[in-house]
Amino acid sequence: MRGTIKLFWRVLALCLVGVGLVGVILPGLPTVVFLLMAAWCAGKGWPELEEWLLNHPNYGLAIRNWREFGSVPRKAKVLASVMISSSCMLLWLSGLDYYIKLSLSIVLGFVVVWLWCRPELSLDS
Repeated sequence: MRGTIKLFWRVLALCLVGVGLVGVILPGLPTVVFLLMAAWCAGKGWPELEEWLLNHPNYGLAIRNWREFGSVPRKAKVLASVMISSSCMLLWLSGLDYYIKLSLSIVLGFVVVWLWCRPELSLDS
């Protein structure tokens, strides 16, 4: 049983790293978010991968800052806000029911407010 759970966390971590790698290539698909989730999953079943992610030269500092301080850099906040706003505009142009559009817009609005309430740390250090 324990080996199956460990395998589950490893497979999930590997899948999330894979999606994160796709995010490096595809604009609009976030990379760090998936690597954050991968590091969390790796911490449950693959400590070597977790350590590698935490010490990664490009993304390690962002993962460590999130874990330690819950911080999101300003550049990421701006980019996420622009992407969420664009998604909301496309949502309102879609043929979905009015209440679905309104509900999703409210939820996304709360996400943007929550995001901007997160502390900011520079990724230069």
